[in-house]
Amino acid sequence: MIEAHLSLLIVVLPLLTAPIVAILPNGRLPWVVSTLVSFAVFAMACLQLFSISTGNIISYELGGWSPPWGIEYRIDAANALVALIVAGIAAVTLPYALHSVEKEIPLKQQSLFYSAFMLCLTGLLGITQTGDIFNLFVFLEISSLSTYALISLGRKRQALTAAYQYLIMGTIGATFFLIGVGLLYAMTGSLNMADLSARLPALVEHRTVQTAFAFIMVGFALKLALFPLHLWLPNAYTYAPSVITVFLAATATKVAVYVMLRVIFTVFGFSFIEETPTDEMFLLLCVIGILVMSVYAIYQQDSKRLLAYSSVAQIGYMMLGLGFGSVLGVTATLVHLFNHALMKGALFMAIGAIVYRIGSSRIDNMAGLGKYMPWTFAAIVIGGLSLIGVPGTAGFISKWYLVLAAIEQQNWLIVGVILIGSLLAVAYVWKLIEALYFKSADDSAHAGIKEAPLMLLIPTWILVLANIYFGLDTELTVGTAEQAVKLLLPVAN
Repeated sequence: MIEAHLSLLIVVLPLLTAPIVAILPNGRLPWVVSTLVSFAVFAMACLQLFSISTGNIISYELGGWSPPWGIEYRIDAANALVALIVAGIAAVTLPYALHSVEKEIPLKQQSLFYSAFMLCLTGLLGITQTGDIFNLFVFLEISSLSTYALISLGRKRQALTAAYQYLIMGTIGATFFLIGVGLLYAMTGSLNMADLSARLPALVEHRTVQTAFAFIMVGFALKLALFPLHLWLPNAYTYAPSVITVFLAATATKVAVYVMLRVIFTVFGFSFIEETPTDEMFLLLCVIGILVMSVYAIYQQDSKRLLAYSSVAQIGYMMLGLGFGSVLGVTATLVHLFNHALMKGALFMAIGAIVYRIGSSRIDNMAGLGKYMPWTFAAIVIGGLSLIGVPGTAGFISKWYLVLAAIEQQNWLIVGVILIGSLLAVAYVWKLIEALYFKSADDSAHAGIKEAPLMLLIPTWILVLANIYFGLDTELTVGTAEQAVKLLLPVAN
């Protein structure tokens, strides 16, 4: 019985914490409360994933109203895995936030910062838990509105522009999604995802349903930052406070990928996708996105912006698996969704540690810094190797399954794109390594520079070691992904 209540507690606990943290005095107390709550939520997410590991589906009826009339929280392997990612990254990010926030956020704004962080966590977790498509929109807006505020707290004035740009793009995306939901409700009279999946097959030829699908896909492609709808992401990641860059890069786009999977395979169903050019469209956009954004990353002079363009390319890898529409393809998407959170979280944390010491993320200001910050440099090296997909790292597992999915369909072009994308990743990761270690250092410029504090290094290395562990042991990632695919794709059974 307690497992059923976990789905509600995971959402309600950070939601109730947000106003409490907002009224606490500025200082370390809001951080302590937020961190403890994130640990509790992570523990519940672990218990929830364990509960569904035997193939169970958890259903929680809010207010005792049975679906489809009431709101249902419905948990299976897919959303339990994504909830674990979000809760786990939050539990690692908040300890990291102590020194980083004190350095980058004015003292008078810190309580509100942690309050907005809790709201963002609430929204992302709510998206993973709900089985109601309109409730999904509500949580989407909770996470989005808090994210706009968090990005705007960046130290540079460009942070306000980045937040405004994201606000405009995010609002357009949310509007598209809501229009699609409204059209589905007009046709079916239902908002429950499981109920929609039962009603829509009889309406698959109806133009209103097809229009609804198009609106929802475009809406979440904007939220997902799928090429070429990615324009908000580079500035948001570059100018947001380092903690927010870490959290968003590791969670927000992953939750959006999950929603795409859920809407495509649960709400509309596999048969609907087979009759539309959705898979070809995704494959085309992903191929272009991987190649173009990887090249863009090579020419960036700011390390955060470099990793931001890399993230757009990596989103292309995730959506490649979805475009295949096969068991191996969707498994690869879920595995890469998990692994990319680890690799990009570790890299942005390491860059944040450098920002903490020198106050800049520009690559030319990092010359020779690796000798002064060896642990931070090592974290960037290992995180970069995982991003490239070197064997023994989590990134290799992701790309291995993507290659297998492409070979299964004899799509040699995609195999080539994956390999070329990995070679381009070598180029932009080497750009960071070269600047940090192989370029001559100006000793006077780096006078007094020392390794980052332990409160920054420990969370960073937790994610770095996780990149290695999940590159060697795939029972959790691949095992859970395969279990999720059996529920999402009927052909997997």
